[in-house]
Amino acid sequence: MLTRILSAFDHPKPAQLPEPDAKLALGALMVRVAKSDHEYKFEEISSIDQLLGHMNGLKPVEAAKMRAVCEKLEALAPATKDFAHLIRESVSYEARLEAHEALWQVMLADGVSREVEMQVILQSREALGLSEADCQGARDKADSDAI
Repeated sequence: MLTRILSAFDHPKPAQLPEPDAKLALGALMVRVAKSDHEYKFEEISSIDQLLGHMNGLKPVEAAKMRAVCEKLEALAPATKDFAHLIRESVSYEARLEAHEALWQVMLADGVSREVEMQVILQSREALGLSEADCQGARDKADSDAI
């Protein structure tokens, strides 16, 4: 009886996080870009939600839930290059360009570009197997596109 009462006060075990696939890896990279300057702003969170919704055909609440999973994965996650390699191995060249553009959109969402954010973008570019020209094209497209 006492055991049952005490077990009621046990903290529930957290749910297992899913194994990252290309979609979750990209979401985690977007979170990493946004958090890299230690200022995770509303504009960046909103941009991530919009991008996840747009790229994965999700409604706003579903996109926010996916972002929450991506935040947890990012916090526990391996190096930036590992996420980018997962994407590189799983999707087409065009999808990698789209992923890189999404990273730029998150970086530019708050209107401030910081060196630490740029480092994550560049590490991702290299690991995604994209050229500097691809990177510049993604940035130009992110500058001109608005979701």
